[in-house]
Amino acid sequence: MSVTPGQPAPDFTRRSDDGRSVSLRALRGQWVALYFYPRAGSAGCSIEAQRFEAAVPEFERLGAQVIGVSTDTEARQAAFRDSCRLSYPLIPDGDRSLCRAYGVMGGLGGLLGMAGRVTVLVDPDGRVAWVHRSANPLSHVSGALAELERRQA
Repeated sequence: MSVTPGQPAPDFTRRSDDGRSVSLRALRGQWVALYFYPRAGSAGCSIEAQRFEAAVPEFERLGAQVIGVSTDTEARQAAFRDSCRLSYPLIPDGDRSLCRAYGVMGGLGGLLGMAGRVTVLVDPDGRVAWVHRSANPLSHVSGALAELERRQA
């Protein structure tokens, strides 16, 4: 089942590709831009990841932490981080439990064991504030920033 605005965001504590512990509960008090992507290293995912990286200063200005999630292995995520020069955490979700909790396993990608391209904004109270589902990797960053600015105006 997909997450919807207003509901509590499924909590998680996971190890990122670089060994950091990432906990949604520990991020309470700030916004979280949690984006799911199908495959580390693919053209569309690389474009999206680099767009999020370029926008990290804007997300920080708006009090938001960016986190990327895919069903790739830790090693593949680490290689992806290096090739795209990313500074934010990437969470490997090999067992797909985080992707299932957020309802992003579906369609053809789900049949292939990949997450869909979905961005979820989690508010400082730990509730889902906004969900963006689009195959277009160019729309996620601008949409998330616009929604953050709208909510903070």
